[in-house]
Amino acid sequence: MNHKITQFIFGIFLLAVFSSSAFAQGLNSITTPDGVNVIAVGNQGKIFRSTNSGATWASYTNTSDNLNTVTSFSNDVWIGGSAGTIYKTAKSISPLTSISVGENFKINSVHFVNSTVGYLCGDSGKIYKSVNGGSNWTSTASGVGTEDLNGINFLDEQKGIVVGDNGMMYLTNDGGTTWTMQTSGVLRNLLKAKYYAERIVVVGEYGIILGKEGTGSWQSVITRTDSDIRGVSGVSFNNTHVCGGGGFIRNNSNGRSNYFNFEINPMLANLVDIFYYDANNGFAVSSLNNVIIRTTNGGTSWDMPAGATVAFNWVAKTPSGSGIGNNLCMHPTNRNTAYVVYGNKVYVSRDRGDSWTQIATISIGSRAHSFYVTPLDTNVWVAAIESSPDKVVRSTDYGLTWNTILSYNFSSYGQPLEMDQNIPGTFYYAPDGSATGFFKSTDNGATFASVSNSNPFTSPCDIIAMWDSSDVLYIGDDGADIYKSSNNGTNWTLVKPNSSSEVPSMCNTVFDPSICYATTWGSSQVYRTLNSGDNWAVVSNNSGSGWGSDLCHEDPNVVLTGNYGSQAYLTTNGGANFFNINSGLSGAGAGIMVPERGWMLNMQTSTLYKLNITYSVLTSSEESQLTSIADGYELSQNYPNPFNPSTVIRFSVPKAGNVSLKVYDQLGKEVATLSNGFRNIGSYEVTFDASRLSSGVYFYSFAGEGFSATKKMLLVK
Repeated sequence: MNHKITQFIFGIFLLAVFSSSAFAQGLNSITTPDGVNVIAVGNQGKIFRSTNSGATWASYTNTSDNLNTVTSFSNDVWIGGSAGTIYKTAKSISPLTSISVGENFKINSVHFVNSTVGYLCGDSGKIYKSVNGGSNWTSTASGVGTEDLNGINFLDEQKGIVVGDNGMMYLTNDGGTTWTMQTSGVLRNLLKAKYYAERIVVVGEYGIILGKEGTGSWQSVITRTDSDIRGVSGVSFNNTHVCGGGGFIRNNSNGRSNYFNFEINPMLANLVDIFYYDANNGFAVSSLNNVIIRTTNGGTSWDMPAGATVAFNWVAKTPSGSGIGNNLCMHPTNRNTAYVVYGNKVYVSRDRGDSWTQIATISIGSRAHSFYVTPLDTNVWVAAIESSPDKVVRSTDYGLTWNTILSYNFSSYGQPLEMDQNIPGTFYYAPDGSATGFFKSTDNGATFASVSNSNPFTSPCDIIAMWDSSDVLYIGDDGADIYKSSNNGTNWTLVKPNSSSEVPSMCNTVFDPSICYATTWGSSQVYRTLNSGDNWAVVSNNSGSGWGSDLCHEDPNVVLTGNYGSQAYLTTNGGANFFNINSGLSGAGAGIMVPERGWMLNMQTSTLYKLNITYSVLTSSEESQLTSIADGYELSQNYPNPFNPSTVIRFSVPKAGNVSLKVYDQLGKEVATLSNGFRNIGSYEVTFDASRLSSGVYFYSFAGEGFSATKKMLLVK
């Protein structure tokens, strides 16, 4: 028996769970030939189609093959599979035609420059060309090595580029007859390419963006992220859009050559492909869920279709104990590894916070307030810990043994030790008392010297250095004062006077050094500066008392703030509004870390939590093909009947062609379209969800070629 599942989704989205698991749950690629008919593909034969510019979607499964890439031109669509197969279809609903390339390999990218000439690339250095619309393919990989090739793109029938693993890329000027290897200057995997008339753009793992103009050399863009950049699109080089990481979208318009224009969007999961049809209309997909986001204003904002819901839930993880300050720390070179200290126990996670293992104990003191693994030598750890008196301690053997470096009491709640993100090996320490001093280490925490012996602050709670300018430091103090130094801590100026009890946390961003956020304890206010700390204004009035905070390390639009209680507040639009995400959270706040849009950790005082996000929407119907044979057209009575809220309708199609199945109310008004478009021969079953309708009599009408039938059903709520 042939089982094929086809789901028609109104309001879009199947249930999809955002997590850090392997790619496979969502969609891999998206395209549109006209801005109206949009096609996205995913693993296990998943195909999403929209006929209204992405407002609503229908889902089909026509093959069990993993569909890795999709492209389109005019009325035609080509899809690349995982066994050397190209699937050709039309932009409107139509069956797939399976075409063997001639070899069994994973096709990673396909691109047609017109209706007849197209190219594809895949694993083991495979490149093929078609000159008859994809009906036949010829190997054309002269001069290419055996690396897996991940992306191919052509300016016209002659000029093209292919990129692959280990920094390999090749150019052709003769339609793929010969390829010339390029010196990329990188060893990471390159994933996608876009060939403009003005310039070529290549993106890849660990934040890679490369550009080449004419016969010039390849230039690397300083993107300031180590997240993978997996998608690139645009209608001109000066308005190129890239996506990746935990859901960021960036562009280079208005001369921002470093792609520091961040497009506000609702996706908090990886984005693996982006496609701009014109300067205004674009689409992007994640491999972790079936959410397809779109923009109609050139990336100023992105939206999920109506009917989508997003649920946030904090999940408790293994580390627990007595935590305070902010003892979360990223591994300096491994982007999937993080550390946390509870009490004096050091834990590590090597899977993005899903599981944790205790690896060391700080043998001096009782409860850490700050903890760092240094980038100069990951065997060197530095921490501030409660003792008598409080201390700065250091290990040079990955936490096996510890030595006391400084002995000065610090704030009972704050994070008195800070590592300078601009200068590896530089630390700052601010103990209690205005006459105690402000200390600095320039030798990776081995020694500290007092920079200033007389300071205006009394009980510092947090220290932060401005990105790209270590002369500028901020201190959040008791009384919710904020002080600024412009000479690396020698002198201090009050820039935000007291408003409550203290400033327990501050956070800033590498993408704009002038921005910094600060939470306040004893009040609900979150402050922000947009001019390097000279002025501060309230950006949010959340309930409760503020505590930890972090600006997302890959997107400055995303900020997470904590609460000295079981609440956390998130903004995804640069502070325009914050919303409470407290489901599953308990205890009091301590530290927060947001390495990616899709990876958020919350160190509560007793337990560590990781944020889980679920995207979902109720579907109006699901359609399954039961058999591939049928003796004639037939429409069965729905069952159960009466029903609440869902019922099943079966119909049969004796010959391939267009069919429709629609629902009407007693006045003859159409209230739902359950099936519409081309169907192969077979028997089908539709599950209709009428949750949105009121009780009453409804009629469902089926039409095929030369056949129509209508039946009555009763919804009772």
